[in-house]
Amino acid sequence: MKKVLLFTIIVSLSFALKAQQETGHYTNGVEGIKCGSVPGHGFYYKMYNVLYKSDKLMDSNGDKMNVDFDVTVFANVHRFIYITNKKFLGADYGVNIIVPLVSTDISIGAFGISDSQFALSDITVEPLILAWHKDKYDIALALGAVVPTGKYDKTEAASAGKDMWTTMLTFGGTYYLSTNKLWAVSALGRYETHSEKGEYNVTPGDDFHFEWGLSKTYPKEKAVWEVGITGYAGWQISDDKGSDVSYDATSHDRQFAIGPEVSLVIPQSKIIFALRAQKEFGVVDRSQGAMNCLSFVKIF
Repeated sequence: MKKVLLFTIIVSLSFALKAQQETGHYTNGVEGIKCGSVPGHGFYYKMYNVLYKSDKLMDSNGDKMNVDFDVTVFANVHRFIYITNKKFLGADYGVNIIVPLVSTDISIGAFGISDSQFALSDITVEPLILAWHKDKYDIALALGAVVPTGKYDKTEAASAGKDMWTTMLTFGGTYYLSTNKLWAVSALGRYETHSEKGEYNVTPGDDFHFEWGLSKTYPKEKAVWEVGITGYAGWQISDDKGSDVSYDATSHDRQFAIGPEVSLVIPQSKIIFALRAQKEFGVVDRSQGAMNCLSFVKIF
């Protein structure tokens, strides 16, 4: 009986750490309405302020684990986008870099885990962005890499980094439902593949992320309002691999979320504010909570 109990604790602890540390790099839900569109020529600074809170850690059956789990993550992310006036295959060509600062406070009372950190996380570099703009639709394609610049320690649950490289392919588009482009539906997909972690022999499985948005634009005299509904989904596509995998690698995590968004565009000042809130559901093999994002864009 004691051996069974000890085995259960070890497996549960391994799962709890896996749920926090073996997930992919991309954070679902940060793009929102018109997520499949890339802006026109110019330089853009975008700042994301993302707050994620959860007190539910879900098992491989989608049931809440009774482990006294709680996590709060706040990310202040700085993105620099440059869309050139050069063309490739008829598309605008651009590049961007994303620099995240992440604060994580996590506890799993059943296992005595409590950790809190604030640090630079892993930086994303996209040397290839292609954007096509037509009368009825936009199409976007990008290829980038996430560099393990963040601090990582496998004994620290709140580590800001993931201790691995990630290659990310992005593809998406926006379709305008009316000739005046006031109604739009948009979708964005990202496919991640990961390297082996540096501190131990685990290579996380591939991940697929999907974001969508449905929006209506309301032009005013000095500002433009956009309101809509957004959502996201994420799936682990392949098994985690490596000799240090101590959990059921065939159990793949997944998550879904939905919520409202409102954005304000001020053309004269060339700035954009957007606020969205999304609540997760149907989560398996990871935390289930709520994500809120306030973003700011300055056009130069």
